[in-house]
Amino acid sequence: MKGTEFLNLDRLNTKEDFRDLLFAILGPLEKRYSSTCTAIDTDRVYAHYDAAAADMEAFSRPLWGLVPVWADTGENMEDNGISSGFADIYRRGLTEGTDPNSSGYWGDCKPFDQRFVEMAAIAYGMLFAPHVLWDPLGEQAKKDLADYLNRINDMELPVCNWILFAVLVNIALKKRNMPYRRDMVDRYLDGLETFYLGEGWYCDGDSGQKDYYVSFAIHFYCLVYSKVMDGEDPDRCILYRKRAMEFSKQFIYWFDSDADAIPFGRSLTYRFSQAAFFSACLMAGLEPFPMPVMKALITKHLRSWLARDIFDQNRMLTIGYGYANLNMSERYNAQGSPYWAMKIFAFLMLPEDHPFFKATAAADKELMWKKHVCSMKYADMLVYHYGDHTTAFVPGVYSPNGHGHIVEKYSKFAYDSKFGISISRSQYELCECAPDCMLAFLIGGYVYVRRICEDHTITESSVISVWSPYPGIRVKTTVTPDENGHVRLHEIDSTIDCTAIDSGFAVRRDDTADVEMKVNDDKNTSSVINKYCGCIVTGNIIEGNTGDVCACSYTADPNTHLLYPKTMIPAVRYLIKKGRSVLKTDVISKWNHIKTNSKEE
Repeated sequence: MKGTEFLNLDRLNTKEDFRDLLFAILGPLEKRYSSTCTAIDTDRVYAHYDAAAADMEAFSRPLWGLVPVWADTGENMEDNGISSGFADIYRRGLTEGTDPNSSGYWGDCKPFDQRFVEMAAIAYGMLFAPHVLWDPLGEQAKKDLADYLNRINDMELPVCNWILFAVLVNIALKKRNMPYRRDMVDRYLDGLETFYLGEGWYCDGDSGQKDYYVSFAIHFYCLVYSKVMDGEDPDRCILYRKRAMEFSKQFIYWFDSDADAIPFGRSLTYRFSQAAFFSACLMAGLEPFPMPVMKALITKHLRSWLARDIFDQNRMLTIGYGYANLNMSERYNAQGSPYWAMKIFAFLMLPEDHPFFKATAAADKELMWKKHVCSMKYADMLVYHYGDHTTAFVPGVYSPNGHGHIVEKYSKFAYDSKFGISISRSQYELCECAPDCMLAFLIGGYVYVRRICEDHTITESSVISVWSPYPGIRVKTTVTPDENGHVRLHEIDSTIDCTAIDSGFAVRRDDTADVEMKVNDDKNTSSVINKYCGCIVTGNIIEGNTGDVCACSYTADPNTHLLYPKTMIPAVRYLIKKGRSVLKTDVISKWNHIKTNSKEE
């Protein structure tokens, strides 16, 4: 079911408009809570954690959207035109879920427990909507909830954004005059400083990853801290706000002029949380860009996402990206996981007369993107803003943590806001691997791509990486973007003969987007073009005894692409001989520019 079939996306202007949108998204959940209100009745999707933790996740994550609404309601929600149904559900759920004698009890905690992740949303509610989620509870219920949350202080946490869950829990307990651990707050916030890199960028702890967790987790929680702890810890709060402002100047390049974001890294099933950082800025009183720009960014982002096929027949958010797709999920994705997306509604804490709601959404490109290209040395990324689409060029630096499809989510040459990326179904066949924007080596019936980057350099104009796809093969790749796309220069030293396929962006093919595929062997060029976009790939041998180069295109297996269920990928094939070879692949990527009529190309 398309989002536009039950969501009103035409009017997103006033606070009431956005509030109505939120309840249109969450409304289908209201009648699906369990009898104890601690879980949601939906198709079970299995994650690595137990079912009770998955139930707690499905219960907690809608709070990221509900709490901002409640935060500005005062005591009587009915007077503000808001149904009290969810409030009753969540008060009951908090009581039952933390009572060991209840059938809805969420279970005991253990080290590295998923329950700690979901405690953050509950703490968010205790901080900003205590009149809804805390004050009405009985004394025993308050004690049970506080005791349950305090267990985060007794267990080991992963050294990553998780440490901020404990910070939020402890300051929430403090604000509600319950036992808490100030020493743990200081310990974790001091530890956070070891994550900081520069120019507003953090890495996500031990993993070293720089992805959306920097924006919708680390910065988001730090801005929550800065809003509620300004009186007690002003120095840290000032620092967090300063870093957020600095981060915004680069993070804006992850979005194009339509506010579509680059699909990069893990947890992409959280979808419109990609823009949650900007909502958190508004919540915290920051204005990294003029208010009309902030409004355009958030509203365009929401409209784009909610027009996609991301809901199931029960109008619940699915696991996937542009459509329901378990193939791209991580091992920590259960049925309630996608509701992390509700973080984007943090701006609903603003009063109705706030300038954000009065502003007319009008993106000023000169203010948002100061230049076409932005080198992000602390993010290991070079981003080129083409306007109607934006591309991130990366060296393939990541932590092999086993979450799922990590190679595809971090190690392609390019990640584009409109073209998207593919993830593999297997490493046996090219069509199953779907290695768009990768140099793939075909050896012994397997497909080998860039996995571990041995060395890399990010300049103001290029991304250079040194990598080995297979024993005896070493590659130095230099990727240089230009106004038409980008150029890849591969310097290959190989001890074996093999075949390499250098692929461009995958192009959508379906009933509404017929593709024109052409192969020109004389010019070593292949192209795939539809009415929306096109990608043209040309291969050249610059140096060495490479046997041959020819154009080719292939049809990827369905459900390998994140945005489009069916795609075709243009590519060139190189026959690699023993010794040294230097190859040059030109990739032209155009959105709404290339015509399907060959005479107009």
